[in-house]
Amino acid sequence: MSVRIRLKRFGSKKRPYYRIVVMDSRTPRDGRAIEEVGFYHPVEIEEKQVTLKEDRIKDWLSKGAQPSDTVRMLLKKNNIAKEK
Repeated sequence: MSVRIRLKRFGSKKRPYYRIVVMDSRTPRDGRAIEEVGFYHPVEIEEKQVTLKEDRIKDWLSKGAQPSDTVRMLLKKNNIAKEK
């Protein structure tokens, strides 16, 4: 099973917010998640945009979970990025 850390979309039209979730790579975008590890609100002010559970994200990365491109950017911005 290939595990990915990616975004799950919520919110109304033109007012999106996302949950950062760990899920099987074969499930649909808004499908069932294994675990929720953060939130991303792109419409909010800069300080309130991202909320992350750093310990859980680091644990999943150490187990081999691959972040999506957007999640990788958010992790890098918050100094949690996985070193290659």
